[in-house]
Amino acid sequence: MNFTLTIMGTASAMPISDRNPSAQALAVHGRLFLLDCGEGTQQQMRRAHLSFLKVEAIFISHIHGDHLFGLFGLLNTMAMYGRTADLYIYGPQALGSVLNFYRSFFADGSAYEIRFTAVDCKEPQVVHQSKWVTVSAFPLNHKIECYGYRFDEIVTERHWKENPDYHPKSYAYCSDTAPFAQEAAWVKGVDLLYHEATYPGEMADKAAARWHSTAGQAAQCARDAGAGQLVVGHYSSRITDFGALAQECRDIFPDTVLAQDGDIIEF
Repeated sequence: MNFTLTIMGTASAMPISDRNPSAQALAVHGRLFLLDCGEGTQQQMRRAHLSFLKVEAIFISHIHGDHLFGLFGLLNTMAMYGRTADLYIYGPQALGSVLNFYRSFFADGSAYEIRFTAVDCKEPQVVHQSKWVTVSAFPLNHKIECYGYRFDEIVTERHWKENPDYHPKSYAYCSDTAPFAQEAAWVKGVDLLYHEATYPGEMADKAAARWHSTAGQAAQCARDAGAGQLVVGHYSSRITDFGALAQECRDIFPDTVLAQDGDIIEF
């Protein structure tokens, strides 16, 4: 398939024995793009048989540990595998200092270059483009600087001629965020939307206090955006009734999937 999403972590900040922190891998025409890199990402990649050498770029939403603590191990493993191709990393300006620390203490002998680009935008902005995909970043509504990312497939003129009815694929990743007015417009029409659903509706007060979304708010965003399908994750360790969480979403947006670690979604 042209687009395949592998879910490698669905937990939030508190450790859970059967869930890893946030991390996803999007395969586009054989190239890999990582979205966040929580603790244990490289082990999850091995379990999913994903190549460290095929990762073209890494997109970090924000500088909270559950979205970042797996990055050093992954970068080091890439070096041990003999990676030579440049690695592109995108994220908030503060991520640059984190990467400089890694370079200073752990990158000696690495045969590849880390090409970091600081994301700084108030509305959607293209940050990465390769042969098959354009990636845009957009600001989210979290208590620190935080970005979502949208992937839009590039279709060649030759492909259009051979397949005039082809629908280019699209995917959006909305990491930690409270609801905000522009969100649905910025992910409008995507085939697949990932949206955090940290809390059920009865914990809406906790969601608001911690700059997160409820399951119902995630579903509302998907409905307003006209998304094809919704995938939710980043679950609070307080959640015990996932059936009720699923129903809360599906009452608003029926085509909702509750992500589990290891899920593979093709679209």
